[in-house]
Amino acid sequence: MSEKANDAWVRGVTAQLPRRAMMHGVSVASAAAAFGAIAGRAQAADAGPFPDHPKWRFVFVNHVTTNPFFVATQYGIQDACALLGCTYQWTGSEVSDVAQMVNAMNAAIAGKADGIAVSIVDPKGFDTPVARALEAGIPVFSYNADAPPGSPNQRLAYIGQDLYLSGYQMGEKIVEIVGSGEVALFIATPGQLNIQPRIDGAAAAIKKAGSSITYSEIATGPTVNEEFSKISAYYLGHQNVKGLFAVDAGSTEGVGQVMRQHDLSKKGVRAGGFDLLPESLTAVRDGYLDFVIDQQPYLQGFYTVMEMFAFKVSGGLIGPADINTGLKFVTKEGVTPYLTTKTRYEGSSSEAQIVPRSGPIAG
Repeated sequence: MSEKANDAWVRGVTAQLPRRAMMHGVSVASAAAAFGAIAGRAQAADAGPFPDHPKWRFVFVNHVTTNPFFVATQYGIQDACALLGCTYQWTGSEVSDVAQMVNAMNAAIAGKADGIAVSIVDPKGFDTPVARALEAGIPVFSYNADAPPGSPNQRLAYIGQDLYLSGYQMGEKIVEIVGSGEVALFIATPGQLNIQPRIDGAAAAIKKAGSSITYSEIATGPTVNEEFSKISAYYLGHQNVKGLFAVDAGSTEGVGQVMRQHDLSKKGVRAGGFDLLPESLTAVRDGYLDFVIDQQPYLQGFYTVMEMFAFKVSGGLIGPADINTGLKFVTKEGVTPYLTTKTRYEGSSSEAQIVPRSGPIAG
């Protein structure tokens, strides 16, 4: 086909993209991207299918704004905003202070933010500010942590891991690898909705198994130094323990450090936890942690921006949809790519890149 004929074909098919996309349940953006690949042409983000729109400002209210776990989340926010022509603000509390987070939400409402995303870590503390934002016409989405079932909180949708299920599956794994004896379940801040459902799920799975495992729940605190100290003190007082497990990133890192410090894997102690902090991944590689659980923090930022944008661009007709960002056990057999590949998607690099892969994809 000549270049002139090819251009005519491209124009003709492009004109039919919106109708064909809708007929097959595909977004116009997805169809356009796919067609661009077929035509052998790259399409810049600023030449996308959306009409001109204001540079909407989305405010993310977080409970531990400086925690390394949320580096990947912020990269996801940045990438989605760059793709869609929006801006964002990252605010909240460094120490899970609900009052500080509510103040940040009130400031976002007063500043007429175009959308608010909030980690709902308290069962009731965010009900009023969420209602105020919605009354002011500002869409509110929760990410990473959500209001409990039956809550009057009116947030439009939740983007994040199914927290109770992830804890339950960890509990099943504990039963499988420990078998019997005393285990410790560490939690940074009991009662907070980003991690309490996990420890509830783990406890439920252990109870349901009817095994001879006994467990204790230990609060470790909101900072990394506190977490390590509490875990170390627990072990020194319970040296017959058979398992050390954690439901948050900082406590998981602390468990790995204590396991390494006392060489507990050689003593038959099993251990594991959540999230992909570099030291935790190294502990998996070296056999001190049996597993860590990935909840894909990048997507918790990226998808939340996409939902807020969809809500704004459609006048609220589309957008609010709960998204489970998944659960994946990362073990010694599969940890190497996480350690050898530095990407924005895991928060280990700021560089924008395409990560090559080869071989079959495991289901």
